[in-house]
Amino acid sequence: MAYPSVDRRRTLAAAVLGREQGFPGQTAGGAPLRAVTGQIRDISPHLVLVETPDGADERLVIAPWAKAWHGGDVAPADLPLGARVVMRTREGRVVEHIWAETLRITGTIRSWEGRKDVRVELDCGPHRGRRTIVIPYRATGRLRVRHPQFEPGYLFDAIGVRKDGTALAVLPATSQPAYPARSVPPPPPAYGGTTARISGTVTWSDAFDEDEWGASYPMVERSDAGCPDAGVSCAGLPYLALGSLLQVHNVCTGRSANVPIVACGCVAGRFCDRCVECDTSPRGRIAELSPLTYVELGGDLVKGCFNAQIGLG
Repeated sequence: MAYPSVDRRRTLAAAVLGREQGFPGQTAGGAPLRAVTGQIRDISPHLVLVETPDGADERLVIAPWAKAWHGGDVAPADLPLGARVVMRTREGRVVEHIWAETLRITGTIRSWEGRKDVRVELDCGPHRGRRTIVIPYRATGRLRVRHPQFEPGYLFDAIGVRKDGTALAVLPATSQPAYPARSVPPPPPAYGGTTARISGTVTWSDAFDEDEWGASYPMVERSDAGCPDAGVSCAGLPYLALGSLLQVHNVCTGRSANVPIVACGCVAGRFCDRCVECDTSPRGRIAELSPLTYVELGGDLVKGCFNAQIGLG
């Protein structure tokens, strides 16, 4: 059986519920930010040329104050040719931040081996499969401090970089939850309905298509998502269908956007942690965004989360 597309689902839902159909995109919070993704073809201290996912070339100005990250802070002009980047721009074509070959490594530990460089196998959920990563010796102390239960069955979340075809975990994205992945704390007993705004943590994932705008959401109907692990969260979220629009508000920047739910967030829902960017959020990950969506809402890929509120878009 063929299911309706995400856009078609949204149209049908608006018609059935008798409400105005919302549309994806930024809705509030000052001058729009733009995210550009692609592969570096040429770069200097002042200009960068990238090939975008649709094969077009785009030339952008690099601001004098621009920052870049490639496993650590670097000068933008030192980024290697061929690197895949996500860039945040202002005024349309002025680059203020570049993240090169940046990964988000999130899942459940299956096994690990090694004494210096540690090789870890993760279960990233039924939609994302298994992933093998390496923690370089120089990063093991920092990762192990924030992930003390380095045992099978416990959650793992790190910011990493892709180098020579290997996924390297270099920074912890969160403090590891103290419970095993299958023992998520129950949500609060009360919830205010689908019109309420819910506060919590919003993160990002590299599992989306390179130029995709969208979110994964933990409380998707299992039959709708085809996922036996869906419907788990400690944040007291309502069930929503694929195609629904979330209005995501970044409390730290004041920016908001209507973001379509395009995937099941069953792994994100198992993290009952907090974000401490600009303030401390309530516990629970309420959405996981594509890199482009996250950056356009003012998020920093290396910091890994922002304090947010969500409601229906």
